[in-house]
Amino acid sequence: MRLVATAPTGSRRVPHSKMEDMASAYLARSPHWYGVPVRVFVVTFIGTLLSFAVSLLLAIIGTVASAALHGVHPDMRIAYRYIALPMALVMGSIVFVLALVMEIRHYRQSKTLSAIERSN
Repeated sequence: MRLVATAPTGSRRVPHSKMEDMASAYLARSPHWYGVPVRVFVVTFIGTLLSFAVSLLLAIIGTVASAALHGVHPDMRIAYRYIALPMALVMGSIVFVLALVMEIRHYRQSKTLSAIERSN
């Protein structure tokens, strides 16, 4: 093992490595249940906004193309009301369920691993 630094302890010196620092920093943090709803809300909000933006862009392109083919002025209310908003709501609910499942699984796994590390 390569010595990185030494920590003085009275008259003798004890070897100290970066791996020990990283391990002790990781052991100090245990998972908290209140982080799960916050992360789920943030991921759901960002996913809903992103899906709304993408579906609105595609709906505007489709509405303009359809209006050009028919020779009329495009009605952008259709793109907002009937395409982008319902699509964003559906995608938001799917993102919410998936984020909730993944965050609960991650929390339970982190909690178990933390308990195993504390027992050693």
